[in-house]
Amino acid sequence: MRVLGFVYGVLAYALAMATVLYSIGFLGGLAPKSIDTGTPVPLASSGALVDVLLLGLFALQHSIVARPQFKEWWTRIVPAPIERSTYVLLSALVLALLYWKWQPIAGVVWDVRGVAGAAIVLGAIFWLGWAIVFVSTFLINHFDLFGLAQVWALWRGTELSPPAFRTPFLYKVVRHPLYVGFILAFWATPLMTTGHLLFSALATGYIFVGMWLEERDLVAVFGDTYVRYRERVSMIVPLPPRG
Repeated sequence: MRVLGFVYGVLAYALAMATVLYSIGFLGGLAPKSIDTGTPVPLASSGALVDVLLLGLFALQHSIVARPQFKEWWTRIVPAPIERSTYVLLSALVLALLYWKWQPIAGVVWDVRGVAGAAIVLGAIFWLGWAIVFVSTFLINHFDLFGLAQVWALWRGTELSPPAFRTPFLYKVVRHPLYVGFILAFWATPLMTTGHLLFSALATGYIFVGMWLEERDLVAVFGDTYVRYRERVSMIVPLPPRG
């Protein structure tokens, strides 16, 4: 169990990293199959409905499986040390399905590629967003977030320490820097097609729902400590702490 669990966790982590890195190419037009690759379909078509359903599937999987109530039931089937790795694996598979089956949608919302400096500025914001995403994961324990810490503890036969509430670096000025990074990466593009807009709008909407669910869970775990933190620090717009 120890060896298999560790190997399973490492493979789940590798697949998750591959899909996250592919996300950069998918949104930035750098991957073999990107958000605008292929023959565009009309917005009022079955192809666009497929895109909405794919995003909905990811949102449901990502939210439901992360809830404590589901975890309590889920760990009766999946051993606790590999529960997080299984969640990471399922998220990566659903994300890969989204990239594979995504249908480009006809129409251009804005195109500033010919505007002096605009493409450079938006490109810089795009890469800044992804940098914030990766930095944020390490600030809150990257290896725990992606399940490696759990399978490493399984391998060593030790117990993980309970989660501690910390607010390092970016978390001192915004409660969800990880999501700030995603939002920047979703919207910063010199060519915003209708399909890209659909993805960005729905994904951003899901982020706000996810933040609400996540904060509810954090209050349940950390109680007044998190409530006081929420009163002092902005949710999504980086600002100096209040009071």
